Amino acid sequence: MVVVMSPDATEEDVAAVVARVEAVGGEANVSKGLTRTIIGLVGDIESFHHLNLRTLRGVADVHRISDPYKLVSRQHHPDRSTVWVGTGRQVPIGPETFTFIAGPCAVETPGQTLEAAQMAQAAGATLLRGGAFKPRTSPYAFQGLGVKGLEILAGVREATGMPVVTEVVDARDVAVVAEHADMLQVGTRNMANFGLLQAVGEAGKPVLLKRGMTATIEEWLMAAEYIARRGNLDVVLCDPFDGRDVAGRLERIPTLGPAKVLVFTWTDHPQRRRRALEAGANGFLTKHASTRELLAAVEAVLRGDPVPDTRAPDEDVQVFPGLSQRESEVLVLIGLGLSNQEIADRIYVSVNSVKTYIRQIYAKTGATRRTQAVAWAHEHGWDG
Repeated sequence: MVVVMSPDATEEDVAAVVARVEAVGGEANVSKGLTRTIIGLVGDIESFHHLNLRTLRGVADVHRISDPYKLVSRQHHPDRSTVWVGTGRQVPIGPETFTFIAGPCAVETPGQTLEAAQMAQAAGATLLRGGAFKPRTSPYAFQGLGVKGLEILAGVREATGMPVVTEVVDARDVAVVAEHADMLQVGTRNMANFGLLQAVGEAGKPVLLKRGMTATIEEWLMAAEYIARRGNLDVVLCDPFDGRDVAGRLERIPTLGPAKVLVFTWTDHPQRRRRALEAGANGFLTKHASTRELLAAVEAVLRGDPVPDTRAPDEDVQVFPGLSQRESEVLVLIGLGLSNQEIADRIYVSVNSVKTYIRQIYAKTGATRRTQAVAWAHEHGWDG
């Protein structure tokens, strides 16, 4: 059972609820957010029903909830939700809107970020994404500009009016990220970082929660519950499209409550995009960086077509015999030791597209693994 206190409830009101619950042998867990306090009750449900908790001063509502995720369940919040992002110019994410969140993968310079934001805005994006803190597989890879990157994002927000969405990767950084950003993103790698989830729940800003790569839907919802239990019900779920059937998965999310606002990471697979839209997607998150690419992406999702690969390959890359210029570019990046994700970020395509290029390279070179493909490149004149 959950007791939701009204925003104007006092400490005495909360103490009165706790005292009444404890008087019948129950346990009351108090979670205080910036705007509301939530009390989770543990014990004999039937004895709680006789307490008439709704009649106590400061109590907004009382819910009996059977789902393990008490606060993000539709049993608690049956209506569809809208999350508002920003302070001056607020942007809605919810059932009556379709929101594009776009911008550079990583914040590098003020000029680069402003240009990307203006291009994204011209293409129809209303929220600016950009990474100031970048979790990387390799500890030697670029980790982001940190606070300097946050300051750049805040400056670009002033110039464009676009609220900022950015990732926080450490609970110790939540306060400084919340100071500069309008929405906090918890990435795929941190979905089960429970200390971070609790910290963003106390930050007073909407949260974009990405699903973990191997997480079940129940685990995803329980991660949202960690955030909600700290008083923050403004949670948007983001599915990173890991290749499983989106529509089939979403059929199992009828119990979502405040956190049932759904955004999906951009996919080049038209069927998955269409399924996401049919399943009730409220938006897409993309890192297409140029006007041409983003406009093509927006038009493609509206038509249900595949996203065209509009970025020209690097003209300075050596073209190997039998390979296209794009395949040659990917082969060189493989030779430089980049992961599939890093290659995708570098050439502005999806990871699935990179995998397709690699399969084509293997087929044309006779290689079966990366080292063989790189050796073939060296045999054909690459000196990288």
